Amino acid sequence: MSVDDVLIDLRNGKYDPQLEKLYGIMAVPKQRLRYENAVMEFARQFPHRVDSDISLFSAPGRTEIGGNHTDHQHGCVLAAAVDLDVIAVVSFHNEKIIRVKSKGYDLDEVVLNDTTVCESEKGSSAALIRGIAAQFINEMVNIGGFDAYTTSDILSGSGLSSSAAFEILIGTIIDSRFEGGSSKPIKLAKIGQYAENIYYGKKCGLMDQAVCAAGGLVFIDFHNIEDPMIQKYDADLSEYGYEICITDTRGSHSDLTDEYSAISDEMEQIAEYFGCKHLRDVNESEFERSISDLRKLCSDRAILRVMHFFEENRRAQRESAALKDGNIESFLSLVNQSGISSETLLQNLYSAKRPTEQAIPLAIALSRKILNEKGAVRVHGGGFAGTIQALVPSEDVEHYKSQMEAIFGKDCCYVLHIRKSGGVQVIGNTEKLSEVG
Repeated sequence: MSVDDVLIDLRNGKYDPQLEKLYGIMAVPKQRLRYENAVMEFARQFPHRVDSDISLFSAPGRTEIGGNHTDHQHGCVLAAAVDLDVIAVVSFHNEKIIRVKSKGYDLDEVVLNDTTVCESEKGSSAALIRGIAAQFINEMVNIGGFDAYTTSDILSGSGLSSSAAFEILIGTIIDSRFEGGSSKPIKLAKIGQYAENIYYGKKCGLMDQAVCAAGGLVFIDFHNIEDPMIQKYDADLSEYGYEICITDTRGSHSDLTDEYSAISDEMEQIAEYFGCKHLRDVNESEFERSISDLRKLCSDRAILRVMHFFEENRRAQRESAALKDGNIESFLSLVNQSGISSETLLQNLYSAKRPTEQAIPLAIALSRKILNEKGAVRVHGGGFAGTIQALVPSEDVEHYKSQMEAIFGKDCCYVLHIRKSGGVQVIGNTEKLSEVG
């Protein structure tokens, strides 16, 4: 289908059922317009492709519900894909070049004849594209090129994993065309993580990519990192009368990489003391008996962070069990305990470099006051700056949202819904290409 064909079908509502599945019935008109605008922008960016077949893809962001900084130590997490996503309009070709123009960014161009790590690309989306393509090629997939325009409503730096969503989007595009859509979510997640670790240059666990790829509300146990256990729930928290609210405190994320890295570095320092690479393989009782000796070798903060890991890892499992049993009160209590542990043990609510800037602790304190012992609140994502998460009774959402926006600014508070699908092709076919120019 050409650009004009897709635009006509979008405006006539042909794809409304697909959009309803992804975003809910109330959001269909807004999303229809969003997709129309994306298709028109694709035509402006790639005018030579307007008569070619185009396809549309989507990959969701994610929200972490339980398991703060446990995945990189092969622990357990509870998380969910959300209805904020990155979408792409794509035209495939056989030029052996991938071109991606993302809204607000320069065009990225990756030549598939050279997919080695490029030091000058590190920290860029081009590095992610190159790394994903490289891993497919390493697995003997004969991939071709494509031109794509992407746009995202996932707030960058929000802890909703815009980078992982982008990785899963690119992986889904390649998989749908050149592997017939056969790749399992965990494979796409690992490819995305590989690109981020090796090509982009950022140390990360596998949680973000796994959730964005799998979709839905999921419990993941990373003990066997090669084949993580993923348990998917059909439940939505709104069924229990609660909504997920993410508030962006709009603190600066600049110069925080070393603080993020320090968490895993300190945890792994103690794991190494016990002859292990990750804390999941360390015996907790042995750790507790060794605290006196550990204080001679590492900081007290490192010890506290390890205490957080053991407690948080168990807590994520208990949160999952509470949801499975429909025990919402126990679940909310555990989420609140998680928030307190991140505050007192993990210590990732504000930067040690900027100790007077405490937007996250302020947002949490205000949330607790507004909620008045109802619902739950915790730091969201990596921490130090950025966002908090609150589970708010449905009837109190508008009040909560208005109170938070009065302090942190208009449109800082997002009400999210769980999206059941991960990376998907929304419109188009996956037939193999014939030779084209």
